Amino acid sequence: MGSKIDTYIGFCIKAGKLVRGSGAIDTLKRSDVKLLIMDGTCAKNSRRLALKFCNRFHCPLIICQEGFERIVNRPDCRLAAVKDEQLAKAILACDEENYRLYTGGDIL
Repeated sequence: MGSKIDTYIGFCIKAGKLVRGSGAIDTLKRSDVKLLIMDGTCAKNSRRLALKFCNRFHCPLIICQEGFERIVNRPDCRLAAVKDEQLAKAILACDEENYRLYTGGDIL
């Protein structure tokens, strides 16, 4: 059974409020992105790009420890952006083991 955050991400997908992939995220305006979600298993360059986006959009970044591709329903996807403020707040309000908020420092 999926977690609450997985369900909220599913709502984002159905509402068209989840942008998947760094190329698509790069085209967004600063005010569009409310939350970034990164695959915890991604490579170092992808992590750097996620941090660059985090600084550019001035938004929180959460890290999914496992199952990211299944959750966002896109193979080989390492980064996703939530464009809906209410869903982003709901995701951030959840405290689940598979997700952790990035607060600075090295991403492990």
